[in-house]
Amino acid sequence: MQENILFITLMLLSSVAYFVGRQRASKTVQGQLRNLHSLPSYYGFFAAIWSGLPAILLVAVWVIFEPSIITQMVVADLPEEIIGINQEHANLVVNDIHNLVQGNLTANEPSIHIQAAVDQYRSLEVTSHILLTIISLILAFVLGLAAVRKIHPDLRARNAVEHLIKGLLILCASIAILSTLGIVLSVLFESIRFFQQVSVDDFLFGLTWSPQTAMREDQVGSSGAFGAIPLFTGTLLISFIAMMVAVPIGLMSAVYLSEYASNKVRGIAKPLLEVLAGIPTVVYGFFAALTVAPLLRGMGTNLGLDVASESALAAGLVMGIMIIPLVSSLSDDVINAVPQSMRDGAYGLGATKSETIRKVIFPAALPGIVGGILLAVSRALGETMIVVMAAGLAANLTANPLEAVTTVTVQIVTLLTGDQEFDSAKTLAAFALGLVMFVITLLLNVVALRIVRKYREQYE
Repeated sequence: MQENILFITLMLLSSVAYFVGRQRASKTVQGQLRNLHSLPSYYGFFAAIWSGLPAILLVAVWVIFEPSIITQMVVADLPEEIIGINQEHANLVVNDIHNLVQGNLTANEPSIHIQAAVDQYRSLEVTSHILLTIISLILAFVLGLAAVRKIHPDLRARNAVEHLIKGLLILCASIAILSTLGIVLSVLFESIRFFQQVSVDDFLFGLTWSPQTAMREDQVGSSGAFGAIPLFTGTLLISFIAMMVAVPIGLMSAVYLSEYASNKVRGIAKPLLEVLAGIPTVVYGFFAALTVAPLLRGMGTNLGLDVASESALAAGLVMGIMIIPLVSSLSDDVINAVPQSMRDGAYGLGATKSETIRKVIFPAALPGIVGGILLAVSRALGETMIVVMAAGLAANLTANPLEAVTTVTVQIVTLLTGDQEFDSAKTLAAFALGLVMFVITLLLNVVALRIVRKYREQYE
């Protein structure tokens, strides 16, 4: 039985256990529900959880470890001359076996031993699926039956169910925290390996970015230049241009839609504005490269300015347009969340609408507005496609928005594209760039929290 069908079957058995447990709880008190410790639904959930959760966990663990175990069993039966003397050749053999099992073609015609290994793999896989189906169904039935038989009026079913839900919530929170910690540690460890090859001063304060390294010492460019200042400058320049477009337009749009627009206008304008958020970034990149960049170049020629075909201005303008719905939507939701009583109080004191917005609504909505702007800044710092197509890949150290620049995220993608060795400084530089971006984002959040706390205390 396939995993998805088995999962649906287990869910159906769990549903049956729910109804059976609920009916048994009612029968134990002969319909006098007040004699039960918990509501009948809790007894049903108690039976359903015992019937479904352990079996589903078993299926999940089985599916995760099944391929590696079967692979080890198959490889152990292969002759030594097929496996080879090194790990690289063994990995190629295993990849060929997996490709043939999945029905894909391989570079060479499989040998008799490889074909026998493929047949053995498929046989073990079928046997494993049969065992998984039998064991999981028996486990679900036995535990569900035991849970139903355990139901009696004094059973604290509500406490058991709520403790389980609490445990699941703690598990989800722990997964989120551990995932963040794992990302940070992985980036940090690889960055330390990079800084063992390139000094921190050269990386943070170097003015030349040329990470290309040669395979041999006698080749030209055998030692790359890893000065990241041009990347940080380009990132901040494009993000600044984008925020100069997105924040004023998005914030003013939110004020108009929430305070001035009628319900009819709001019902039409807000969905149309949010359509921009659904456009893929690659489409924005095409728009920047094929429309905005030539337009800026033509306007610059008419004004006597030298505008590059790929410029920071083109990327920043289009990126700002892309971010407008994010700022507008979040700010609009925050402004609408301000209680109407605060507006009415300001109007009762004789304040005008604009005074109410500036003196009452903005201070009350400031934390949410700052949070929305921070999300927009993070989106601008992490954008890649628009920069690649509109600003280029040239790591130029310049503050001129009319010239071509590149950003940190673009270089990270460039460094990690293709077959790379993680022992070279060129590849490890991507992790160092990611670590610096993480620190910059963290500092932005700290500064924003201090600003919000200051203005909130002043308002309160």
